[in-house]
Amino acid sequence: MAYFDADGNRTEDPAQAVRGEILEQDSEGRRRRTWFLFEEVELKWLPVSEGAFLLWVLLALALIWVLLGLAFGLL
Repeated sequence: MAYFDADGNRTEDPAQAVRGEILEQDSEGRRRRTWFLFEEVELKWLPVSEGAFLLWVLLALALIWVLLGLAFGLL
């Protein structure tokens, strides 16, 4: 395995890795290579931070769940 941090330096800590390569071998001896890359992307159309947006979505879903529970509970 080879892990690389955000500065491109090789690291042994998977928690610090933002890109790298994993070479796995199964019980039959076949090798499988996996590449990964974590990239932070800013959504330009979103007027608030991603965390705030996700909290609002969670709040909306919880409110819908409560309203559906009340509506079906009264029937």
